[in-house]
Amino acid sequence: MLSLPPLSLYVHLPWCVRKCPYCDFNSHAVKGDFPAEAYVDALLRDLERDLPLVWGRTVHSIFFGGGTPSLFSAAQIERLLGGFRSMLRLAPDVEVTLEANPGTTEHDSFTAYRDAGVNRVSLGVQSFDDDLLRRIGRIHGRREIDRAIRSIQDGGIGNFNIDLMFALPGQSLEQAAEDVRLALLCRPAHLSQYHLTIEPNTAFHASPPPLPAEDLVWDMQEAGAELLGDAGFCGYEVSAWAVSGRECRHNFNYWEYGDYLGIGAGAHGKVTLPSDDAVRRRIRKRHPNAWMEAVSAGDSLAEDRELSAEERVFEFFLNQLRLRRGVNISQFEPRTGVPWRRVAERVRQAVERGLLEERDDMLLHSETGWRFNNEVQAVFLP
Repeated sequence: MLSLPPLSLYVHLPWCVRKCPYCDFNSHAVKGDFPAEAYVDALLRDLERDLPLVWGRTVHSIFFGGGTPSLFSAAQIERLLGGFRSMLRLAPDVEVTLEANPGTTEHDSFTAYRDAGVNRVSLGVQSFDDDLLRRIGRIHGRREIDRAIRSIQDGGIGNFNIDLMFALPGQSLEQAAEDVRLALLCRPAHLSQYHLTIEPNTAFHASPPPLPAEDLVWDMQEAGAELLGDAGFCGYEVSAWAVSGRECRHNFNYWEYGDYLGIGAGAHGKVTLPSDDAVRRRIRKRHPNAWMEAVSAGDSLAEDRELSAEERVFEFFLNQLRLRRGVNISQFEPRTGVPWRRVAERVRQAVERGLLEERDDMLLHSETGWRFNNEVQAVFLP
């Protein structure tokens, strides 16, 4: 029987200064001015139409993602947050994250964003090495990183994340480890460490750069894990590390197969409707101009469909298996509406293959299962 999980709100702000060659996100390089005010108006109208799906529910986190959301002014972010408060019930301690990039001249100081209601920043550093940054097409360098970190700290935002990437073109093990050391010196509360992958429909896919060998990539990941663990960080997800109590609530809700509204160009949402015995996946039209026109016309959706039972099963495991703590068995039936007996045989096979271990109310990864997590997730494919 389905029951309501926690609810989050994702807000997509799709413009950036320049498209990175590895990026497959729905982002668009700014060419002159962009319609920020009109886009804010459209976001508020877009949310208003989703309200009947979530009447009375509390929103625990808000995430401004992109693109580069800090291209929007603090006044525009404040107007959005004010609109959200008027339409939704926000938790008193709602987490409000703003993504930012060091190579962007922020529209306002981080003090202004804090005053607007932002209480968490995620900074896309990727590397502290100027040469490596050039190889992956970033527009910033070490100087801009240092300036951005000081601005965040001076703005009184202690809860901030640094995004790093490893397995970069020509990167050595020592360079990857040095990036982690330098990030730790900035005293972030959270650090995300992503493996560079070549995605379809990117410049790197059309012209792939030389990348480190697989064994070296694993050594980079292990070296980073050791440094972060020694510094008191807990690796609670495949790519996420945090000091105690500073795990990203918004992303954690994704990984626990919670609900989220997604507004803005190309945004995805997932909503549980127990009265209909349904979980719906909703996707907005992708291009900003097409999406704004669609909002004005009264329907911004490119897709709105009910997930099948097998899709819910796969999505539940796909997300929860990203968590280092493993799969919470007690959450399976309330969040999928599917009886556990439907997956018991697949779980048994994964346990027999040495990929998972069942303990109390949890399914835990073995060390082999954690290293080959994609293989574990594939067990639950429809």
